[in-house]
Amino acid sequence: MADDHDDPGHVTWGWKDDALPMKIWYYGKILRRKATIISLAIAPYFYALTENYGSPEEDYLLAYEEGRLTQAAKQIYETLLEKGTLDTISLRKEARMLNAKESVFNRGLEDLQKDFKILPVGVAEVGAWKYAFRYDITARHMPELAEQARPIGEAEARQKLSGLYFASVGATQARDVTRLFGWPPELVRRTLDRLLQKGELVEASHPQKPGVWLALPQLVNL
Repeated sequence: MADDHDDPGHVTWGWKDDALPMKIWYYGKILRRKATIISLAIAPYFYALTENYGSPEEDYLLAYEEGRLTQAAKQIYETLLEKGTLDTISLRKEARMLNAKESVFNRGLEDLQKDFKILPVGVAEVGAWKYAFRYDITARHMPELAEQARPIGEAEARQKLSGLYFASVGATQARDVTRLFGWPPELVRRTLDRLLQKGELVEASHPQKPGVWLALPQLVNL
């Protein structure tokens, strides 16, 4: 069973938790709002596509005023900004969201993680399960990230991340890129067109599935 202490799944989960404060990679609910581990060398490319402009005390307010940040996310962010690192139980209390639906609170956490505004930085033995993430502001925990992302343009970032995705899967369709990264289809099309022009991708056909496929050149030329 996965909760047995010698089970590989349990051991791996423990390694991940132990490594959270070590800054050896970036962790959060990023891709498709699922837990994602990102290399520190690649994290700036993700960050370059966010709406963080270098002022953690002001960026979130602009996002909220423009309707891009929910009330729940705003309360969570402001609490971490003021109080510092907090575990999930304490964060919900300090943010005055004890009476809020769990789905609303969790959605706020996910929204903030997806936009690289907050991230888990450790685990606390609190609550009924004696297990809860501790969260902090990304700009405070990893202040170097914004500076590393500054020279990276959005088009460059999308091409880099798309290229890494294709290096992982070999071949796929444009719609899968859209699903994974959540980018508008038009931006996905431009990104993939550019990779085709550069010769980093080629059009291909699938022996069993219809539609236009894109693949790494070395796979098609085998």
